[in-house]
Amino acid sequence: MDADEAREVIPHGDPFTLFQAWYDEARETEPGDSNAMALATATPGGVPSVRMVLLKGHGPAGFVFYTNGRSRKGREIAENPNVALLFHWKSLRRQIRVEGAVQPVSGVEADAYFRSRARDSQLGAVASDQSAPLDRRETFLHRYEAARDAFAGLDVARPAHWGGYRVVPKVIEFWHDRPHRLHERRRFDRDVAADGTAGEWTSTLLYP
Repeated sequence: MDADEAREVIPHGDPFTLFQAWYDEARETEPGDSNAMALATATPGGVPSVRMVLLKGHGPAGFVFYTNGRSRKGREIAENPNVALLFHWKSLRRQIRVEGAVQPVSGVEADAYFRSRARDSQLGAVASDQSAPLDRRETFLHRYEAARDAFAGLDVARPAHWGGYRVVPKVIEFWHDRPHRLHERRRFDRDVAADGTAGEWTSTLLYP
């Protein structure tokens, strides 16, 4: 075993600082959406579902995404706020897993992000009953055209059921590819007090 093989590349410390460093690298190297993440939700009975969403904000408070609250994921979050995220950056041969509970972002935050979206995307959010059955594509396109006409010359209003969610992490796990499948994993756990106050992070290496 040489020194390079034994050297740890995932240090203990602040997991958000490490996330930012990896995320910055991914934005330079990942050919697709570097902010894409898999979001896993579950029903109260534990039946899971997973889909890709886009990270739209992050920091010590958590990881933010936006969606239709009436969609399947929105309904499941309303019933069971415990979720998991996965970032996979193939170009860097790295992944990050996040586990935590979801909190809604403020209306002010949701309005600000909605205004930043392309107008066609805003109109699409108004027209779509996300996850509901659709008889044919033309119906959706007609609804989009109706929304476009209704807001002609006006700012598009954010639908009340469309908003943002912040995943407040309790666990963050970093995985880094190493030769011969001798990979490196480090799990960060955050202490949470009885009143819900977040405490310090601890970490440990895991067998790959």
